[in-house]
Amino acid sequence: MAFFILRRLAVMILTALCLTAVVFALTNLPPNLEKLAKSQGDMRMSDADVVRWLDNRGYNRPTLEKYGEWLGVLPGYVIDGTDGQLRGKCIPPGAPADGAPRFCGILQGDWGYSSRFRQDVGSVLTTRLALTGQLMLWVLIVMVPTALVVGIMAGMREGSKLDRGLSTFSIVTTSTPEYVSGVVFIAIFASSAVGLKWFNGSSRSAMEQITFENFTLPVMTIALYGVGYIARMTRASMAEVMTAQYIRTARLKGVSFRQIVLRHALRNALIAPFTVIMLQFPWLLNGVVIVETLFQYKGFGSALVEAAGSNDIELLLGASVVSVFVVLITQLISDIGYVFLNPRISVN
Repeated sequence: MAFFILRRLAVMILTALCLTAVVFALTNLPPNLEKLAKSQGDMRMSDADVVRWLDNRGYNRPTLEKYGEWLGVLPGYVIDGTDGQLRGKCIPPGAPADGAPRFCGILQGDWGYSSRFRQDVGSVLTTRLALTGQLMLWVLIVMVPTALVVGIMAGMREGSKLDRGLSTFSIVTTSTPEYVSGVVFIAIFASSAVGLKWFNGSSRSAMEQITFENFTLPVMTIALYGVGYIARMTRASMAEVMTAQYIRTARLKGVSFRQIVLRHALRNALIAPFTVIMLQFPWLLNGVVIVETLFQYKGFGSALVEAAGSNDIELLLGASVVSVFVVLITQLISDIGYVFLNPRISVN
């Protein structure tokens, strides 16, 4: 197991380097750099002024060199600008160059400066991830148990009326996008037009204090979509296990149906749904953009939208690191979880 984890960690590091290099190259394309120069300088800048602005700030240099500096494996640049001001990646604005560190990248904990929020990228990501983490936690608390119960009940009685009813419910929830169900929930439960003003249509106040009124609708909107997906996978896995030979043998020996389900079928049936559940983490992190925008909740997804709209390169790069890390870690946990759910699975 230890060798397996070390091997997977090595693959994860290589994958992270490749993915972040691709994102870095795309965000540093000439059109994006030109847009950045004009948004930070003057929208009426000439082409010569744009080139001069980028030269003074180290953007017009080889991509691999900039990527190494961003990672923190190469020393940061130092440029004597045309305005006589000494600039460098590791030199804070207005600070003297003496005493500045040579390396200041991701590996040193320096995530850069957000041009959109006017603060360190690390501070922005920490605040927004904490808000999205609260939303993800409550979604998982509601979504996972509900989906497993629905899927197991449907799979135990394959072909029955209960199975058909629960399967129809799962298909309907999965096929309904979040922006549709969110708008419907707001119209029904938070609008004076219908009269059921049970909840708040905006979750902005939930960023300060979570209450039942301001957090129920976004949680329901996200959880409803994920419930159907997990339930369908659980139902298919449970139905397959219930037709296995060892289940038939247990029935012939007179083992009660409840013991068959709990002691024999459930553990093997959870292997496939476990993978789907782990895949919900990266989906929840990056897929809540619509819901956070709809309910005015300023989390990670909302910050990602604002960064993309304002061409905030540093924040986009920081968000990509977080996204890649979450995806790779959840995949590692998923692989390790296989072994505990079914020891017959080899990790060699």
